Amino acid sequence: MLKQGTIIHGKCTSYSNEGEGVIHHDKEVIFVKGLLVNEEAEVIINYKRAGISYASIKKLLKLSPKRIKPKCPVATACGGCAFQVLDYPEQLNYKQEKVAAALKQIAKLNVKVNPCIGLDSPYYYRNKTQMPVKMINHHIVTGFYKVKSHDIVPINECAIADKRANKIAQSVVAIMEDFKIEPYNEDTRKGIIRHLLVRTSYHEKEIMLVLVTSCDSFPSRNNFINAIKKANPEITTIVQNINKRDTNVILGEQERVLYGKGYIVDSLLDIKFHISASSFFQINPITTEKLYAYIKQNLGLKKDDVLLDAYSGVGTIGMSLASNVKQVLSVEIEKSAVKDAIKNAKANGINNIKFICDDAARYINTLDKLDVLVMDPPRKGSSLEFLNAVKRLKPTRIIYVSCDPNTLARDLAILKDMYMIKVVQPFDMFPMTYHVETVVYLLRR
Repeated sequence: MLKQGTIIHGKCTSYSNEGEGVIHHDKEVIFVKGLLVNEEAEVIINYKRAGISYASIKKLLKLSPKRIKPKCPVATACGGCAFQVLDYPEQLNYKQEKVAAALKQIAKLNVKVNPCIGLDSPYYYRNKTQMPVKMINHHIVTGFYKVKSHDIVPINECAIADKRANKIAQSVVAIMEDFKIEPYNEDTRKGIIRHLLVRTSYHEKEIMLVLVTSCDSFPSRNNFINAIKKANPEITTIVQNINKRDTNVILGEQERVLYGKGYIVDSLLDIKFHISASSFFQINPITTEKLYAYIKQNLGLKKDDVLLDAYSGVGTIGMSLASNVKQVLSVEIEKSAVKDAIKNAKANGINNIKFICDDAARYINTLDKLDVLVMDPPRKGSSLEFLNAVKRLKPTRIIYVSCDPNTLARDLAILKDMYMIKVVQPFDMFPMTYHVETVVYLLRR
């Protein structure tokens, strides 16, 4: 039995579901962040959970030819990136193999998985960056949390965040120092600013700064905002989000627009979307456009089709497909997302889409007929109730968009007796991480 602090010599043979290197030692399994396949290292056991030991690298003894120097100096400490030390083509191979393994092991499907579609440059792609703010050694810092902790790793530039967001975050921290505005302390529950959230537009020159505060008003707020605007003229709107709760949830329910219109505008396939502080919007616009274009080209849509866009969020997929079909039914349970979707469809003159605020499983059971289904469920996947309704309605074509290969495979195992899998296409929506987005095209047998 390996104990905390034990040092062992081992060789990495594979990757875990979350991208850690896997070592087998005396019938025990050890997960090591930052260790690559075929590398050998001395590792130190940190803790054990659910029968698996988690370790960190003490000394690398044999390096992989796929290892590269990370762009971020704290990549191995921060909880955001699992793969900055792995060259990008190998990251894409890992994600292709991850999808194939899940389909084979969970769904018992031996199907071809296409190579993962990635980015020309896999850095600085995130259009949404949210950073906690904290006082460390009498200095205000911002950054990201260490893995499975609330300890902040101070970061000056995140290698996967929009460069404009990095610059703005550091500027705001410096201005907080000047104005003596204290960050929120989770232990004492004192202080003002909890998080900085920056949203950037890819196609438009618009940027939103969100200040998440623990209180409604604070001293010198107007002067503070004016100083931020002067130092960062590229910011087009500033919003204060008030979160007074003792919670890990970043955003509160109350907001105040301090400057500008309170939202930014961006586009996907020439459809414009209004994005507010709390709106869900895909964080990688380049890959999102590739994914939506792929769906349009491969779904075989017809002008008389009625299409259900399930788990639709703000309706981006349904709106991008609306011009190819007779009608889109867009169902989403979050009221704020449905409100945003209705505004966006109206602004774009899309009239053949109907938005329904309801649970996807409850709504699909009210339908008698369905031609095409597009489903993009959350990470936990779809429900059995929803999938049984799909089998009852028997749409001719299904596009399943998934952010978790394991729940995707679980759901496909339920559908595979009625549907043939025509295409499995992974997309690298989140470079430098272990996450992968997958599009599966199913055709009724």
